[in-house]
Amino acid sequence: MDSKIMTALGDRVLALGPQPATDGPYKHFKLTRDADGVAWLLFDRNGASANTLSSDVMEEFDAALAAIETERPAGLVIRSAKPSGFIAGADVNEFRGAADPEMVETRIRAAHAVVDHLEALKLPTVAVIHGFCLGGGLEVALACQARIAIDGARFGFPEVMLGLHPGLGGTARFTALVNPTQSMALMLTGRTIDARRAKSLGLVDTVTQERHVQGAVRDALFGRLKRAKPGLLTRAANLGSVRGLLAKRMRSEAAKAAPREHYPAPYALIDLWETHGGSKTAMLKAEQASFAKLMVTPTAQNLIRVFFLREQMKKAAGSGSTVKHVHVIGAGAMGGDIAAWCAGQGLRVSLADMKPEPIAGAVKRAAELYGKIIRKPTDVRDALDRLIPDMDGEGVRNADLIIEAVPEKLELKQKVYAGLEPRMKPGAILATNTSSIPLQDLRTTLARPERLVGLHFFNPVSRLQLVEVVSHDGNELEVLKEALAFVGAIDRLPLAVKSSPGFLVNRALTPYMLEAMVMLDEKTDQRLIDAAAEQFGMPMGPIELADQVGLDICLDVGDMLRTKFGDLLPPTPAWLREKVAKGELGRKTGKGFYTWKDGKAEKAPLPDTGPRVTDQMIDRLVLPMSNVCVAALREGIVDDADAVDGAMIFGTGYAPFRGGPLNYARTRGVENIVSTLRALAERFGERFAPDPGWDNFK
Repeated sequence: MDSKIMTALGDRVLALGPQPATDGPYKHFKLTRDADGVAWLLFDRNGASANTLSSDVMEEFDAALAAIETERPAGLVIRSAKPSGFIAGADVNEFRGAADPEMVETRIRAAHAVVDHLEALKLPTVAVIHGFCLGGGLEVALACQARIAIDGARFGFPEVMLGLHPGLGGTARFTALVNPTQSMALMLTGRTIDARRAKSLGLVDTVTQERHVQGAVRDALFGRLKRAKPGLLTRAANLGSVRGLLAKRMRSEAAKAAPREHYPAPYALIDLWETHGGSKTAMLKAEQASFAKLMVTPTAQNLIRVFFLREQMKKAAGSGSTVKHVHVIGAGAMGGDIAAWCAGQGLRVSLADMKPEPIAGAVKRAAELYGKIIRKPTDVRDALDRLIPDMDGEGVRNADLIIEAVPEKLELKQKVYAGLEPRMKPGAILATNTSSIPLQDLRTTLARPERLVGLHFFNPVSRLQLVEVVSHDGNELEVLKEALAFVGAIDRLPLAVKSSPGFLVNRALTPYMLEAMVMLDEKTDQRLIDAAAEQFGMPMGPIELADQVGLDICLDVGDMLRTKFGDLLPPTPAWLREKVAKGELGRKTGKGFYTWKDGKAEKAPLPDTGPRVTDQMIDRLVLPMSNVCVAALREGIVDDADAVDGAMIFGTGYAPFRGGPLNYARTRGVENIVSTLRALAERFGERFAPDPGWDNFK
């Protein structure tokens, strides 16, 4: 066989030591011994595609370690038998609904004992790591004496995304091994790093290829591998006087990203390290109590809920997308970015427009995006090769899916469809990225309306994960299934919605943004309005968001929704129309409500004296969103309350630690929400009237 092919295959097949017996004593592990007397403990969680640490897995792990101790092998290799990677972290299912910190601490203490047992073994131990090594998985690796990474492995502590910090000894072991300015930064942000970076930080001892694993293992176990040791700087940074200074800087950095009252985990981690960073024993013990305390906070429980909402939406996508070639019509901000995203996800994409300039602009933006999100230069080149400028629109003939992203004008879209439909291949799907035109109106001129769906992406496409998959009464079920699978295949989260004005997300966001305009009319400072939304936990305020989206688009969507929902929506002030007429459209023109420089809104801080954010301001902005979500459920636009919460979080950035607008209503109490809406309706008008759907909402 060609040596190149052998090498490629050798790097794909995992080197797992001797062939284990099929009838071993363990459910999740296999234990064998090689010719050198080295024990290989292979982690292969039963019935799962990835390894995660649950309490029964940890119990069995402990039993295997005890058996290894009595057998006294020459060394121990810990490795995963799953192609997906080493260990993806703790089994998050076990975190759900935790309410008693003492119970959590008891369970964490038992898991700590297992990792301590591994660390205390009186024989050389090495972790061989491929693929993902995250959270609890990295904590297991840190308890081994040596770590070998296979090229391409990824390391990280994502616990902060769940409102937690590492809880299996990682806070103590990682900061003792790797300079705390870097180890703390990784735990505080949840970012992942690749094998090369892990080696340069001293987190792993060596990086190798799969085919060299046996040799690397022997070197590690028999003393020939130069170990990564904590340097002078690492030891110095853990000294008491230095910790105080560094912790102060870390707190001010953390405050820029997330306030303590909403996201306690980063601050708990900094406190833990500042207080106990000089003593491993003290820090390991204190970590357990700190982790248990965080686990029962509303923030952690809601972020864990969001984790499962994402999993649920991924599942709703299904699998088996047959789309290989996408043809996008309209290379403007949305169309160009959708095309770039699809090409970045491995699909062949042809991009058509009436003029060459927008296509050139889209390709340039694609190159910038790939530079940020794709690591290998050759992969960047391949992605750009898949994005094909197509002035003549020839791509239509071969495309499995055609996405139309031309301006929001019914006649224009219908004209485009008339030219397209005869050239589409028989099984192709026609999708529109419309955010405002009901599909019922679009399908009237089509010969095959059953193949038309809405695929409504959100801006920026590369950051917002939601895609609304919009159906109308005449759709074939097969077409909708295909559309959902396509969204999953490009690593996006689908929400199935029935066609109606504004679908779900725009319909829920519009009252939030228009209410902010009414407050401006009442002479409230725009910075104060934005501050009210941010205080609630929104990623940005409604005024800044309007500038981001474009005031012309806000106006169009507002007008369209008012024709359907009338006085349920705040009125559009006349001065907003004048602003749009003058061309002050927000970020894209450099001036809207704010002046924009380098993609950022210029905001002077609010004066120290003067009006402050009130609860009523926050309620006026956020409660209408919950109210619309309940209305959409009642009308059957969306059929699942959890999916509504997921959509608002992944499509608008709705405060994740609150678990979504419907979860927020449940937590605050439906009676409270309804009576607050009634009081707002009496004071400000019928647009706040509670929807009848609250009567049956659970």
